[in-house]
Amino acid sequence: MANLKNSVAKNIKTKVAGQTQDDVVYCHIFDAILEQRLPPATKLNEEALAEIFSVSRTIIRRALLRLSMEQVVSIRPNRGAMVSAPTKEEAKQIIKAREVMELAIIELAVEHATSAKIEECRRLVEKENEAFDNGDYGKGLRLSGEFHIKLAEMANNAPLLAFQRSLVSQTSLLIAQYETGNHSNCSQDEHTQLLDTIESGDTEQAISLMEEHLSHIRSKLNLDSNAASNDLHVVFSDLLKNK
Repeated sequence: MANLKNSVAKNIKTKVAGQTQDDVVYCHIFDAILEQRLPPATKLNEEALAEIFSVSRTIIRRALLRLSMEQVVSIRPNRGAMVSAPTKEEAKQIIKAREVMELAIIELAVEHATSAKIEECRRLVEKENEAFDNGDYGKGLRLSGEFHIKLAEMANNAPLLAFQRSLVSQTSLLIAQYETGNHSNCSQDEHTQLLDTIESGDTEQAISLMEEHLSHIRSKLNLDSNAASNDLHVVFSDLLKNK
């Protein structure tokens, strides 16, 4: 929670036109989850958040409820809220849903793309590349997710956009929880290639590139083998059997 507190700007109550306090709190927590400053299973104490954001607990509850509807926060009776921690089976289901969604989105994006939308995405990719080059993995990951949300906006389909936003944030949780080895980013060139193909109007090639891109994301997640345990009895179970 300290990471979140350090990330909140001094002018927290300054809002973009039309934004409510609920929106401000929601956006800050959502970004902190996307940037992995709030890792899976982090408890989200209402009282602490109310103090951090200088708002009432009612506003905090509304923001957390919105996040729970996007399945990035879990709210349990008598236990409060926490950042969701998907199981491996849930993770596989999320990835499968993402694959179905992305292929539909990329096809529609080719159909509805405009020069202005493509240029906006290119600027986003430049910022993403800069973040990764500077070693800011959390920011790079958030911008990478935003790229896929922008593609959904380009597809000009509101329901797909809503689902995509939730799936992108859930994928960030999976990466935080299940990514193997050192942080790496294979998406920089792939995002540029996707935009080039969208701009060319080649739907078949765009779908093929997206399939390859999603395969790379999937390959970075350890969803098949058993995770290491921090339970000493589990770690040394063989020794205990011989006692």
